[in-house]
Amino acid sequence: MNRVFAPLAILLSLFLLSGCKKAEEAAPVEAPLVAPTGNDDAAWKEYLGRVVNANQAGVTDRIFPYYLPNNSSEPAEGDQDGKTQYDRQLENVTTVVQRTVLPGNMLAFGSPDSTKMADLIVAAFANPDPNALKGSQVLFIGSPADQARVQAAVEAAGGKFVFVEAK
Repeated sequence: MNRVFAPLAILLSLFLLSGCKKAEEAAPVEAPLVAPTGNDDAAWKEYLGRVVNANQAGVTDRIFPYYLPNNSSEPAEGDQDGKTQYDRQLENVTTVVQRTVLPGNMLAFGSPDSTKMADLIVAAFANPDPNALKGSQVLFIGSPADQARVQAAVEAAGGKFVFVEAK
């Protein structure tokens, strides 16, 4: 009886292994992360989300994403107090940094306007507690021209700096 099942078991094993190989070969390949060329908010948010997902190493808690559209210095339509999106984000980030960020968290920043986002980060991180970001990290998706000043601001607050060039 074992003589009958042995060849059947071998054939079944080969069939299963060949099926596994085909599944591995059919696995989708991730497209390279390429920043949108225009000011399409939806495309930028999708791109930034993919970059954040690809750079989560070391994050054990929450990710706090911050995004500025290209027209962030203009008041939003119907905005009663006249505050711009830039002003609101600056206020939010400043408050977060002043209250400190728990270890394992990530603050992620990106915008079609790298310089404006870098300005916001530097302003929000002005005069931080040196342990405000201890054990947490800050991801900046932007231009290499803005990298050094953002890195200095983040490290002054005790955070780990992660840079990804938006290209």
